[in-house]
Amino acid sequence: MKISFVIPAYNEEADIGPCLESVQKEIIRERADAEIIVVNNASTDRTADIARGFRNVRVVEEPRKGLVRARQAGFKVSTGELVANVDADTMVPQGWLHTVLQEFERDKKLVALSGPFIYHDLPLFSRILVRVFYAAGYLMYFLNRFVFRIGSMLQGGNFVARREALQKIGGFNTSIEFYGEDTDVARRLSKIGNVKWSFKLPIYTSGRRLTREGIISVGLRYALNFFWTTFFGKPYTLAYKDIRPEK
Repeated sequence: MKISFVIPAYNEEADIGPCLESVQKEIIRERADAEIIVVNNASTDRTADIARGFRNVRVVEEPRKGLVRARQAGFKVSTGELVANVDADTMVPQGWLHTVLQEFERDKKLVALSGPFIYHDLPLFSRILVRVFYAAGYLMYFLNRFVFRIGSMLQGGNFVARREALQKIGGFNTSIEFYGEDTDVARRLSKIGNVKWSFKLPIYTSGRRLTREGIISVGLRYALNFFWTTFFGKPYTLAYKDIRPEK
């Protein structure tokens, strides 16, 4: 199966290079049929130039700022049977792509697969708190998917979906700015197939938002929007802050 990596990027000159390096190394290790698409989402720094410096990376422009609009723009030009949505501040670990391809080959009804973030730049205690939130999230995922049957759980910067399934649900909901965008996709995809969460699919990412806004605050905000989007079809929190490394 061909896989398309779609990477939205707004002012990510500090992280887009390591992200693309990790993706390219994983493609080579797996000898996968793959393409890499960076969506330059109204950046005012060197993000697009850095991305264009990588071989076999396609840069597309989405001048309307917004994470979900960038995801949709990348999805529309992608050609893979699978669409991998990763963020520009993530790094794909060894074995990630093997797990993805194995899971989709094994389960023909699987329409989306996701896993957790590993916040590589947070101290130990903070990483433990993150694990507590993931444990609570997994409980809700289990109840929603297998008991209530009203949705599932995806991690926005670490999930892969079948192209055909995304097309059936109309792609990404660009009326959502930030919070709840992944839960919305999970809720709609779960109506046509299996949406699976697996701790065997971690990805490394920056903990900059958790550091800047506080782990408890961010965790509760994500939990609220997960609940609200699952049961009411839209996020509770509409506003969000762009968090980038300080220069």
